[in-house]
Amino acid sequence: MKEYRVAYDLILDLIPAGSRVLDLGCGDGLLLKLLQEKKQVKSFGVEISPEGVSQCVEKGLYCYQGDIDEGLSDYKDNSFDYVIVNQTLQSTKKPDIVIRESLRIALNAVFSFPNFAHYSLRLYLSLYGRMPKNKLLPYEWYETPNIHLLTIKDFRDYCRDFKYPIKKEMHFSTIYSRSVIIPVMPNLFAEYGFFVLDGQPFTSAAL
Repeated sequence: MKEYRVAYDLILDLIPAGSRVLDLGCGDGLLLKLLQEKKQVKSFGVEISPEGVSQCVEKGLYCYQGDIDEGLSDYKDNSFDYVIVNQTLQSTKKPDIVIRESLRIALNAVFSFPNFAHYSLRLYLSLYGRMPKNKLLPYEWYETPNIHLLTIKDFRDYCRDFKYPIKKEMHFSTIYSRSVIIPVMPNLFAEYGFFVLDGQPFTSAAL
């Protein structure tokens, strides 16, 4: 069985062939490599860890070491067709800057994150009175990289408040190593939020 990584199948289906793609927090570069092979995209990555950057380079990918919390001033407005922020937003120090900059430099911005309103987390917290620990939160509270916990409703409200247009929502759970869309009450039943935002109105002048 091939290794499953969260939302990779949805992103591969979403992004058109030949697109210009930037993956923020690209890790070892596997998603970018798959997009290159299956969609012939022009791929670029930003990763904070030296190990991740080295793994990307070994795969023949263009990736530079950087902290996305500091902004993306090296990139001009609308430099990419898609920016991907997959399972990274909740671990950033300044998610608002990451979102704003993603919209500035891309025509489409893809955000996928753990939904901390999932019923399993609510149940665990109510029953045990401790921070949940499961596949969505696999860390102890004192070592977790997740510093900005959010829900699907939180992100939707944020987009409404800042007038960021939502082009698509595909909230999902992982079942048998694949992503399954949850169309009914996703804030309660979907393990992950998945949004595509329209970046076209948001140049540096507009922001």
